[in-house]
Amino acid sequence: MFKLLFLIGAGFLLFKLIQGDSKQKAAKQQENDEKLATSGEMVKDPVCGTYVPTGSDIRVKEGGKTHYFCSYECRDAFLRQKNSQQKE
Repeated sequence: MFKLLFLIGAGFLLFKLIQGDSKQKAAKQQENDEKLATSGEMVKDPVCGTYVPTGSDIRVKEGGKTHYFCSYECRDAFLRQKNSQQKE
């Protein structure tokens, strides 16, 4: 009986730790997103057309020009397109 209560208590504590950590991460991510959105110039993602702050970490420098992307998927699509154009 004691083992069962101990396991239930340990499981509950573990659940609370995980839940609290994910809430903190979500709050921090939202704060970072708000800072990016309110600071600096916005430029157009060349793949999907979404406007992205120039403070974005997802970017590619090419021939003296910097391209900014809303996601890694858009960046990868851009790079694939560039590679296929160079092969032709």
